[in-house]
Amino acid sequence: MHEVGKINLVDFFPILEKIDLQGIRRQSNIHFGKFFELFDGLINERLEEKRRRCSEKSDILEVILNHSAENPKAIDHNHIKSMFLDLIFAGTDTTITTLEWAMAEILRHPEIMNKAQAELAEVVGKGKPIEEADVSRLPYLQYIVKETLRIHPPATLLIPRQVDQDVELYDYIIPKGTLVLVNVWEIGRDPMFWKDPLVFRPERFQSLELDVRGKDFELTPFGAGRRICPGMPLALRMVQVMLGSMLNSFNWKLEADIEPQDLDMEEKSGFITPKAIPLRAIPYPL
Repeated sequence: MHEVGKINLVDFFPILEKIDLQGIRRQSNIHFGKFFELFDGLINERLEEKRRRCSEKSDILEVILNHSAENPKAIDHNHIKSMFLDLIFAGTDTTITTLEWAMAEILRHPEIMNKAQAELAEVVGKGKPIEEADVSRLPYLQYIVKETLRIHPPATLLIPRQVDQDVELYDYIIPKGTLVLVNVWEIGRDPMFWKDPLVFRPERFQSLELDVRGKDFELTPFGAGRRICPGMPLALRMVQVMLGSMLNSFNWKLEADIEPQDLDMEEKSGFITPKAIPLRAIPYPL
């Protein structure tokens, strides 16, 4: 994530592409190569299990290998490894970054933690584990995640898109081949759409019928349309379950007696925008 998020001179001076002046392509290939080596081992291990007829798994690798065996030209091992790379690459830092920002904002606002824990105690039971089915009955927890995605979208510019034909949009002509970046970070903080946009206030969603699933363009942390993030349903479930579990299992405080208002909230630039200084918090019994 660090390598692909660097400012790359090749984007501004394409003539430098073959030189790889900053070594970004070289370093990225090293990292990707490690992933592919790992995936090769997992694929070969599963194929050996299938050969010995001792594999009874029903996970995504099994499904894809069965499809590959039926139609090897449609999907080969390179396709499988590339898809797994996308799954891990897109679903790891983004989820953890969102969880970290949610906890940081909650620790900055103790009243939000108290309100979330009260809801969890009433609906789930104090200290009990959170199940996916519980999330639909925890509206305030959902508001917290929505507000986190509004003010701290993990991918601030989403995934770059390229226009495949000339498009006219609000009297502007976007020529074919144009690279389009959608600044959801700025949209989520635009005072034209949001009252007090820099204030973390989950309660705002009590009166706003806005969702993050691509239908409301004021809040599109996962993108929209046919190219919306395919991992969105899983990401939302996991963040809500993890955050709810952490709040329902422990109380939390900042390390070294840092006052909530003094918590550093600077962002680190890149493809993903985590906290510049990682959050360190101390759990203690409820």
